[in-house]
Amino acid sequence: MKNQDLSIDKELIRGHIDTILLNLLMEQDRYGYEMYREVLTRSDGEYELKEPSLYSAIRRLEGQKLIEGYWGEETQGGRRKYYHITAEGKEYTIRAREAWITAKRILDKLTGVTQ
Repeated sequence: MKNQDLSIDKELIRGHIDTILLNLLMEQDRYGYEMYREVLTRSDGEYELKEPSLYSAIRRLEGQKLIEGYWGEETQGGRRKYYHITAEGKEYTIRAREAWITAKRILDKLTGVTQ
């Protein structure tokens, strides 16, 4: 079996993009490309959050009032739009983490994965 055959189905992670982004914003305010790079780095290059998915998620999270955008100071590359998690976003993230822990525990039991 080829090594790439063992890679995770991208659809499995796609359903959790909102939680991933909110988790990053729990740590600090970030701009879009910074979130992209952080996901790539933390996954050791195993998951790349495509730009359309990233900005679609950002718009969705803003629409749900879970994050707010603001313009940062101008840099060499121009002004960057940063995102800040709201109080509602923090509450949502905590609940989403708890749901993930529960789902992981159940999946580990059902697939025979031990810790």
